[in-house]
Amino acid sequence: MNLKKKVIIFIVEGPSDKAALGTIFQNYFSTDEVRFLVIHGDITTEPHVSRDNIISRLNDQIKRTMDRYGYESEDVQEVIHLVDTDGAFVKTDIVVQNDSAEKPFYYEDRIETNNRDGIISRNECKKGILTKLYLTGKVCESLCEGGIKYRVYYNSCNLEHVLYGELKAFTDREKEELADDFAEKYEDEVEAFVAFITNPEFAVIDSYKKTWAFIEKDSNSLKRYSNLGLVFGKID
Repeated sequence: MNLKKKVIIFIVEGPSDKAALGTIFQNYFSTDEVRFLVIHGDITTEPHVSRDNIISRLNDQIKRTMDRYGYESEDVQEVIHLVDTDGAFVKTDIVVQNDSAEKPFYYEDRIETNNRDGIISRNECKKGILTKLYLTGKVCESLCEGGIKYRVYYNSCNLEHVLYGELKAFTDREKEELADDFAEKYEDEVEAFVAFITNPEFAVIDSYKKTWAFIEKDSNSLKRYSNLGLVFGKID
């Protein structure tokens, strides 16, 4: 397939992520073909996904997307993966047992849950997977010599926390409404979005690996931080 434009594949967790950021990315990367791969969940916490098989799982998802649109490996310039940190790197002592919590509640200094051991186990697994992902520079190496460039960027504790400045358990309906409002605000104001996502109040702007070293420290993976701004800069 001979495309005039190179393809950038963005991997996101859910439809509201695509709704909030889709048009913005398409406008910013207007000289490229932008495709979204919506996982419909958090691949880093899916059953049977581990540090050992996460790359093969991603490769399968990417290959299906390429097949769907008829892309060859040489058509794809880069894969950009957006993830939530969900407090994965915090120490176990700030995971707090709360028997009345029907689901985990995230605060900037703790996680409350009715299954403390389960969250600690999940965090340990997710931490290993995220570390494997950010140390992986290429995917789909079996498809082409040298593979396809891959980078993973985080929103902490989650996308809503970063974009809307509030850490709470939003319903799917609330996420949809917030995403629509956010997209409407920035879809034709890309420069304003870049200014927003690189705001030093929460943006971690450094070398790629240093931004990951930062989010691993203390309780940073619960606080409002993002390195997504690196997508719009020249720092590797």
